[in-house]
Amino acid sequence: MNSHKKLLLIVTIMLLVLMIAVVINVALNFREYSYKSALDKANSTAEYVRDGLTAHMVNGIMEKREFFLNNIKNHKDIKDFWIIRSPKVVAQFGPGFKNEGARDAIDKEVIESGKMHYTIKENSNEVSLRVTIPYIATAYGSPNCLECHNAKEGDVLGAISVKFDIQDTRNAGILTIIKIIVINIVFLIIALFSINYFFKPIMALFHELSKMISYARMGDYSKRITLRVKGEGEEVVEQINTLFEKLESTFNNLKNSLSTFVTSSQITCQNPLEESKKIINELSDIYKFKKTIELDRTYKDIFERIYYILEERFEIKNYKFYLIDKEKNERELIHQRGDIEECDCSDVDKNAELCRAFRTQNEVLSIDFKDVCHFCKTNSGTEYLCIPFDINSELAIVISIYTNDMDKYNQIQSTLVDIENYLEAAKPVLESKFLMQKLKESSLKDGLTGLYNRRFLENFIEKFAKQADRAEKSYAVLMIDIDFFKMVNDTYGHDVGDTVIKELARILKTNIRSADMAIRYGGEEFLVLLYNPEKSKVLDIAQNLADKFKNIEFQAGNVSFKKTLSIGIAYYPQQAESLWQAIKFADTALYAAKESGRDKIVEFDPQMYQNGEKY
Repeated sequence: MNSHKKLLLIVTIMLLVLMIAVVINVALNFREYSYKSALDKANSTAEYVRDGLTAHMVNGIMEKREFFLNNIKNHKDIKDFWIIRSPKVVAQFGPGFKNEGARDAIDKEVIESGKMHYTIKENSNEVSLRVTIPYIATAYGSPNCLECHNAKEGDVLGAISVKFDIQDTRNAGILTIIKIIVINIVFLIIALFSINYFFKPIMALFHELSKMISYARMGDYSKRITLRVKGEGEEVVEQINTLFEKLESTFNNLKNSLSTFVTSSQITCQNPLEESKKIINELSDIYKFKKTIELDRTYKDIFERIYYILEERFEIKNYKFYLIDKEKNERELIHQRGDIEECDCSDVDKNAELCRAFRTQNEVLSIDFKDVCHFCKTNSGTEYLCIPFDINSELAIVISIYTNDMDKYNQIQSTLVDIENYLEAAKPVLESKFLMQKLKESSLKDGLTGLYNRRFLENFIEKFAKQADRAEKSYAVLMIDIDFFKMVNDTYGHDVGDTVIKELARILKTNIRSADMAIRYGGEEFLVLLYNPEKSKVLDIAQNLADKFKNIEFQAGNVSFKKTLSIGIAYYPQQAESLWQAIKFADTALYAAKESGRDKIVEFDPQMYQNGEKY
């Protein structure tokens, strides 16, 4: 039921209640008035009869009183009439005429009590009032009752009973009530018509406004009030339409402006106000994320933040995080979370182009096509999503997400763009951190060989030593020198000398473990730190390096030649109190190898001290 009908119904009910209250009040008042009027007539009749009978007694014509009484009985309003003599009057004057005795218990009760009594008889056929009024003897009135009657003051001399027909009075009351009802109904009709005439346009306006607000709550501010309203309502309609036009324009502009800051695919609600709110919340979260990572020290710290976002913000529990070196075309798994079935990805790690997401630079969804990526599929049928992201011209990221729950899969798919928004926010900071890392590494690495340089050793050697001490591990230090290297530069030129240097660096990098470290110590001198080696195998490692280098044939124009190595070995902490001292001991052993004819491998011996000098 609309508001207009509700208003009419409420007004109708109120007017009906008012009409009923008025009718009931009039009916009760009229009934009370009718009874009071009949009682007044009864009292007047009783006094009239008393005075008449007294006059007959005084004039000595009591025997002629019947005519007088019959005239009263024939009155149109009097239905019945009789008088009652008390026992004292009967004893003094006799019983009187036939209708001058008590007819019922009411008459007797009034004679005995001296109190008036009246009863009302009311039904569909008759409405009557019966009143019985006593006559009390008194010497103080006019006439003096005690002069004629043998009675005392206050004795009951008799009573009069009168029945009045008040049917006409009731009919008049009913007619009056009917007129009141008709008048109220006419008033009700006029009132409803007036309310409908004046309030219908207003209620229609409220209805239109309610519809506009309902559409606005769903994000549609394009609705306008088309209802024609006169007077002040016309101005209200114009103001409301103008307000909604401004709201529509403002929210659309706000949405478009905010959308330039984030890629908005997750935010798909049609309500521009709600959409703007969600975009602002997302921008706020991304801004906080970016301000946080800007103060992180390294790109690895930023990656830790991204892991947190994936796991806490997007509730992703199973994923792999890859870093891709574009220059080397290699992929490295740097983080994994959750129980993911292992697969052989060694080919992809060596050749990143085999990664479909990296190669195409598009998300890869397992639900798009069966075995869409052969290197991501699992035997258990787990679904996956892969997100590629370029950091710069040298590095990229691929995030592979796995799940067995399709609801979770759809949820993750719907948040892919949100994940990319966070990655976009991290991109400039990651670029900066990688650049700083690269600059730092360039200052710590030899430009010709790519090996760490002596500066790196000076910065981190104490750290290496402390780590070894905590883990109770050892180092074997190999100091390596190319025999007669100056002759190569002097004879064949520095370009050929650089080739010899690079070949030695290549042999060192490819023939030691990842835990070991090769350093270009200076010129043609190289340093190798073997981490926690078996001492029995150190000489074998050194010999292997020397043999591989010895077997390389270098070309200098039409001339070919081979070179040899001299290697000195020392051990920390078995022979030295510090790594620097171990390096000095290895350098002493290298000197001994050269002095003994070169192309030699010599382990340090304390006897190599000259004059007891300690390094």
